[in-house]
Amino acid sequence: MSFLQCATVSKTFDTRTGIVEALRRIELDFPLGEFVCFLGASGCGKSTLLSIIGGLETPTEGRVMLNGTPITKPSPDLSFVFQDHGLFPWMTVEQNCAFSLKAGGMGKAARLAKAREYLDLVGLQGFGTRFPHELSGGMKQRVGIARALTTDPKLLLMDEPFGALDAQTRANLQQELLRIWSGRKATVLFVTHSIDEALILADRIVVFHPRPGRIRADVRVELDRPRDIHSPEFAAMARELEALLHTPT
Repeated sequence: MSFLQCATVSKTFDTRTGIVEALRRIELDFPLGEFVCFLGASGCGKSTLLSIIGGLETPTEGRVMLNGTPITKPSPDLSFVFQDHGLFPWMTVEQNCAFSLKAGGMGKAARLAKAREYLDLVGLQGFGTRFPHELSGGMKQRVGIARALTTDPKLLLMDEPFGALDAQTRANLQQELLRIWSGRKATVLFVTHSIDEALILADRIVVFHPRPGRIRADVRVELDRPRDIHSPEFAAMARELEALLHTPT
């Protein structure tokens, strides 16, 4: 049995200008511990599929199964990290990080201790009493990642979490994310527009074709980590993915 399975998942939206078909018959299986990037242009259904997998949207057809159980609502086995970090400005960094634990009923001392543990993990030692407005964009995203990890999710859903960051911060957080993932081996589904980002991060890249969203290709990345973006092998895979993104179906 697959850890996570998308079985014939389709999604349409009823808009004021008519029916929009966002996804058509998506079939995907994911084992536990795999790092997968969803790659494609805007409007190809990547984020819609992520929302369905996370229980935030309902498919029009098909179903998503997690450990054999249909996902119909957000599950404690999964966590989200969005491009907008979504931190509460009136809470400290520690309080933001511990928020999901509070909602789960954990006592204050235990949840703050766990929040500090994960803030340390993402390199934010000593920042727990700060407020979000006192942090850089990259630091806010680190808090978002720490908050997502506090529940020890088996599935981490990441929707362009580094898209708004400068190139250097983005590169640093990519390596931090890989370091954290390698120590936990949760399944990660990561939405990106960037070929390079997908190749740096992923074990596997699912290439989407737009209007409606369909799977164009499912590519295994056989490059050793850490990956050298200047290597001929990296460049060859980048060219392959570029061709897949621009080849009509």
